[in-house]
Amino acid sequence: MADIKLVTIGYKDCTMGRLWVGDKFDCFTLELPWKQNQQSISCYPAGIYPYIKRISPRSGKEVIELLNVPNRTHCQIHAGNFTSEIRGCTLVGDSIRFLNKDRIPDVANSGKTLEKLLAEARDEGNIEVIRYG
Repeated sequence: MADIKLVTIGYKDCTMGRLWVGDKFDCFTLELPWKQNQQSISCYPAGIYPYIKRISPRSGKEVIELLNVPNRTHCQIHAGNFTSEIRGCTLVGDSIRFLNKDRIPDVANSGKTLEKLLAEARDEGNIEVIRYG
């Protein structure tokens, strides 16, 4: 059984989903659309992956990083609101909203949502990623 579960639905301009840590925590997610797993421009494939918490060298902040993603590196769960802030990772938030004028859904209150996720998730474990669409 996975420690974290991510279920998503793919759309033309983005991938939206829900993420759970057992029955203690859940939130909304935002990712790039599926583009055949291309580094930095696509969401990563469905599967069960080990993860670790670590400090991102890019942001200097704590993130959850998925390991052993086929043909990919640095697939992370981190804070951010817009698809323009994504390079193949997953953003978390407490709601889906339209925050900017690009007509692509965004996630709100991402920083606080990530803090809550990091508090609930184990330092390492497995994440199950299920994708629809």
